[in-house]
Amino acid sequence: MTAPGGTISIAGKTVSRLGFGTMRLAGRDSWGMSDDRVGPMTVLLEAIRVFGITHIDTADAYGPYTVETLIRDCLPPSRFDLDLLIATKVGMVRPGPRMWAPLGRPTYLRAAVEASLQRLGVEQLDLCYLHRNDPSVPFLDQVGALAELQSEGKIAHIGLSKVSPAEIDQASEVITVAAVQNKLSLVVQDDLGTVEHCRTLDIPYVAYSPLGTGTLAEHGGAGKALRWLLDLGPHVVPLPGTSNSEHLRELVDGLASE
Repeated sequence: MTAPGGTISIAGKTVSRLGFGTMRLAGRDSWGMSDDRVGPMTVLLEAIRVFGITHIDTADAYGPYTVETLIRDCLPPSRFDLDLLIATKVGMVRPGPRMWAPLGRPTYLRAAVEASLQRLGVEQLDLCYLHRNDPSVPFLDQVGALAELQSEGKIAHIGLSKVSPAEIDQASEVITVAAVQNKLSLVVQDDLGTVEHCRTLDIPYVAYSPLGTGTLAEHGGAGKALRWLLDLGPHVVPLPGTSNSEHLRELVDGLASE
């Protein structure tokens, strides 16, 4: 099976350059559980088994908590004998629907990682991102908390989300940054400097909202939007997400036709 977009090495695994974001597998506004539990599980399985996407991205804040559990229930321990990368994120809380807030206290991050291990049903997280830099907590204290968990074997690799080049450099004093996940698309191009910074440092750059929250998917534009990201460099990984099997096929087919 040909990996969509080719392959890339992230967190010690060779995976498809086209990733699959799972935020939409939760309920409306990424809150609670989807009314149709079978549908999200079907889409996730199709992404892996039908289309060969081996980079799956989630977060404890999706639901919150429901998507990590769905992934555990959907994927067998064998992970289909594929070198799947299951990445998750901690450091964001959900006070209510459409509400997101960073929470980076080291004690909370430790508790969040422990909970993600339980929900995903694993002994070690493949890749754990700091979901957001909490401005009320020193940045290196947050990164250091994840570094401690890595030294204990609970996290294999550490990533950063929504960070600047300066923050990447600062974190690199404490950890090896396995990946950076920032917002980037044809309609939101203000992070190209970070793309180039990651290229210089040989850090994979994972682009979330690559379709501009869906606007670029209209009129068959998804393939062009994803190809634009891939053409920025071999270190760039588009991370679209959907809860619809037909839309997933359109994404993969559109990329192949570009």
